[in-house]
Amino acid sequence: MHFFSILLAAGTASLALAAPITDKKKRVSKFQFFGVNESGPEFGNTNLPGALGKDYVWPTLSTIDTFVNQGFNTFRINIMMERIIPNSMTGSLDATYLADLKTTVEYITNKGAYALILPHNYGRYYDNIITDTSGFEAFWKTLAGAFSNNSKVIFDTNNEFHDMDQSLVVQLNQAAINGIRAAGATSQYITVEGNDWTGAWTWTTGQNGATMGALTDPNNKLIYQMHQYLDSDGSGTSATCVSSTIGKERLVAATQWLKSNGKKGIIGEFAGGANSQCETAVQGMLSYMQQNSDVWLGALWWAAGPWWGDYIFSIEPTSGTAYSAYMSTLTAAE
Repeated sequence: MHFFSILLAAGTASLALAAPITDKKKRVSKFQFFGVNESGPEFGNTNLPGALGKDYVWPTLSTIDTFVNQGFNTFRINIMMERIIPNSMTGSLDATYLADLKTTVEYITNKGAYALILPHNYGRYYDNIITDTSGFEAFWKTLAGAFSNNSKVIFDTNNEFHDMDQSLVVQLNQAAINGIRAAGATSQYITVEGNDWTGAWTWTTGQNGATMGALTDPNNKLIYQMHQYLDSDGSGTSATCVSSTIGKERLVAATQWLKSNGKKGIIGEFAGGANSQCETAVQGMLSYMQQNSDVWLGALWWAAGPWWGDYIFSIEPTSGTAYSAYMSTLTAAE
């Protein structure tokens, strides 16, 4: 999602538990990872560290039940680097923010689902492009160490690197991998993100395709995370989709790159407006990914969270615009 400051919507969404899963085979069961982004802990990023309940918020845990009951099994938890390890990347974990993160992570993983921890920082720390690769490695060694015994945790190196030197993006990703593994977190998957907002549709036309394949993981649990929105500029800021087939079309080149390079991928963010053209495009994209499940491991909707209000892509149960428009599509039988 191409924005830096997130406006806090007034009020919180009403909550309701969904009906239990039926034995009808659902779309979600055909992916290894399928779920939603949980936003809130990264809100208020212009006021750091900020105050809980005023600048930022943690996910409402009862909504996790709602999604799990619908078959979702992966939750991407968006946090801020400056809140989890303030002042310096080589510093120590903030006890209060860590405790709240652990509460959310453990709630998710105790349900048997995956918790994907993600610094929503765009390759920046206190608004400055991260150039200290050893510091970034130290950051990840510290953070991963707090979750090294939980195999249901997934680590995402950073959200949407952009407007950065390509070699630096590759180096930062490798530093994160090295730090995570050095922390003893060897059973967990790691997702890496590319430059240029990690867009799937620009993966091969930009520099990502030529450079990101060089990343190495001694534990061979690396997943390439790409994002894909369906509006004209791929920014995810409009509820209008280019066409009813744009979802599939924007993944074709990236799919071939994954196959040619022997890599696995996940769409870490996707969404569409609450209209028939977007719904068809989203359905087509997910069907195409299922047809290429040898390389695509899953997809995560952007986004849930209690402060979204009437945001165009909010899937927060049960009042979110996308909740009523898309849950049947996301959980449909194929």
